[in-house]
Amino acid sequence: MRSLFCRFLILCVLLVLTAAKSSAEELRAAWVASVANLNFPSHAGMSAAEQQEQIRRLVDRAASSGLNALMVQVRPEGDALYNSRIEPWSRFLTGTQGGNPGYDPLETFIAEGKRRGVAIHAWINPFRAASINTTSRAASHISHRLPEATHKVGSWLWMDPADPEARAQVVRVVQDIVSRYAVAGVVVDDYFYPYPGSGLPRGTFPDSAYYARYKASGGSDSLADWRRGNIDELIRDLKRAVSSTRSGVLFGASPFGIYRPDTPPGVKAGVDQYAELYADPVKWLKNGWVDYLSPQLYWPDRGPQSYSALLRWWRSQPVNPRNIPIYPSIALDRLGEGYNWPTTEIAHQIDLERSMSTSARNGGYILFSIGPVMRNQKGINEILASRARSSD
Repeated sequence: MRSLFCRFLILCVLLVLTAAKSSAEELRAAWVASVANLNFPSHAGMSAAEQQEQIRRLVDRAASSGLNALMVQVRPEGDALYNSRIEPWSRFLTGTQGGNPGYDPLETFIAEGKRRGVAIHAWINPFRAASINTTSRAASHISHRLPEATHKVGSWLWMDPADPEARAQVVRVVQDIVSRYAVAGVVVDDYFYPYPGSGLPRGTFPDSAYYARYKASGGSDSLADWRRGNIDELIRDLKRAVSSTRSGVLFGASPFGIYRPDTPPGVKAGVDQYAELYADPVKWLKNGWVDYLSPQLYWPDRGPQSYSALLRWWRSQPVNPRNIPIYPSIALDRLGEGYNWPTTEIAHQIDLERSMSTSARNGGYILFSIGPVMRNQKGINEILASRARSSD
């Protein structure tokens, strides 16, 4: 009897230690972009077998490079890289929006991820309706169902965040994914209101009719506060939807990496996230509306947008009093594309992240994107793998 009890006690201790190790594992992830066939699929019109093989290669390469998660873009422009009950198949799969690819990409990513120990998070874009506004869209696309809420912004189509049905569709999409797919999490990117640029002067967005209705109903918020309120409502509702649909699934957001110009002091920014993108991720952290945040820190260290200064600010107690995990997005693509970063910059940023982590549970990073890993650009994979080995 004593021997049986001892074995039982040892088993309990092992289970506790295993759970502690699992909860303490750092996140080592990469973004897998489908828009414009950036990462997957590499071009539209590949056969189902070719696409499935590409998924296997993506997951295998991620695992062999020490990554343990992939953020897979499954909703790039109001469409789906999975068998959606709500939105049409993405044109990036077959070349035609609504065209059935003959298999389920998200299901395949999850199955391959399970095989290699790589968690899959569903990455969705909340309001971009089309990256090229002249492309043909399926009859079931949200832009046809809500034409009043669909705006041309430069060469894009954008769903109006002020439209309750446009926001509700994002929530339904997330609920559908979480209820039917074994994803580890859902993450939204930084496309809330569009960035200022060609076709969109700073501070402008064609939502005057919605704002006029809001004011007529007795609303008193300024235009900027009202726009931020629309995004706050979406983030809060998404968090509730994920938490209530399936326990253990995480909800994250990946905003622009600088909250406001000169925040922290000395940091330069060409865009004011709070005043021009109408996103307030500090409020989301303080209210616990996200399970993790991945600010896009796509700059080198010790410059006018210093990576270490920004990461330290995002993880500081005044900004993040709940100690919600902050996983910086790191610009792996800048090993090339005219920037020609050395691999030592990426290694330095990973090392800095670890040195500034408040705990192993809150540590980790997300690489943008998986492309350089697939090419083993400048031998980056051994650097990633060696950093992963040192964390185990």
